[in-house]
Amino acid sequence: MLACRQSMSILVACWAVLFAAIHIFIGRLAFLDAIPRSRWLSFAGGVAVSYVFVHLLPELAEHRTVLHERGFIGGELSAYLLALTGLSVFYGLERTVRMSRGRRRTHAAEEKEPVSFVFWLHIGSFALYNVLVGYLLVHREEVGFVSLLLYGVAMGLHFVTNDFGLRSDHHRAYNHTGRWILAASVLFGWLLGLWVTVPEAGISLLFAFLAGGVVMNVLKEELPEERQSRFLPFAFGAAIYALLMMF
Repeated sequence: MLACRQSMSILVACWAVLFAAIHIFIGRLAFLDAIPRSRWLSFAGGVAVSYVFVHLLPELAEHRTVLHERGFIGGELSAYLLALTGLSVFYGLERTVRMSRGRRRTHAAEEKEPVSFVFWLHIGSFALYNVLVGYLLVHREEVGFVSLLLYGVAMGLHFVTNDFGLRSDHHRAYNHTGRWILAASVLFGWLLGLWVTVPEAGISLLFAFLAGGVVMNVLKEELPEERQSRFLPFAFGAAIYALLMMF
């Protein structure tokens, strides 16, 4: 049993390092950064959304009674309300970034763009998001290798799409500073998970917020017309991953 736990801890650590490496090195895969959108990015987005709807949301349904018994505001709907909060927070953040980008393009060339408050707001928000992902890498709702593999693959591919979105928004500032902050934040979340344990209801709420954030962050990368996203790879990724989780 001890050897099994040690092996699992090593695997979790490997996933945390892989998550960080994605932010640091994925930008070197230039073929992903293309218009029309790379099929691989659309596929990755489909996998992440599939994980939310087929795995996370059913788990939230299982824990709604616990949240109700603990007296959370909204009773049995607490988890879903927090998922909605996660989606709304990242929607508001995205709107702020888009409006700021429009003002900058009105006044100056993009190449001369200074590192702005909006950049730090955007990166700071995603740093907290990455801390949450790293923490839940340790404290998943289900233990075991299969659960770790499902979570790791889904969140790893989600980080790929997030990274290219942030790189597109902030260019040199992201390459110079942002990617290192996000890499460090996911490692910090993993270490925090080793040191701090929150109650079961708290884990459910964290997963709920993450679910809403994942849905928003995937769709905001896939839906804008200028992305020229690809539906079939997105649908294929969602379908394949859903089938894997079912079996």
